[in-house]
Amino acid sequence: MVRTQIQLQEAQYRRLRRWTERLGVSLSEGVRRCVDAHLAREERVPSREERVRTALSVCGRYSDPGGPSKVARDHDRHLVEAYRG
Repeated sequence: MVRTQIQLQEAQYRRLRRWTERLGVSLSEGVRRCVDAHLAREERVPSREERVRTALSVCGRYSDPGGPSKVARDHDRHLVEAYRG
């Protein structure tokens, strides 16, 4: 880790402090999480939650003209396997 010092507006500090207390993490961990989340959005790298939300949004929208396949029947298991990595 690299030690650094930042200055926050009082309102930013209060909001950050309340959020980290709810999560049960340190202020430093909260700042790291905020930085990671922002950089991920900037880099267009979807978070795990975004990937799962996207995958779930298409579930059930399409049907196979040949009828349900094994993948269709076991889609929950396959989804879990796909997003474990």
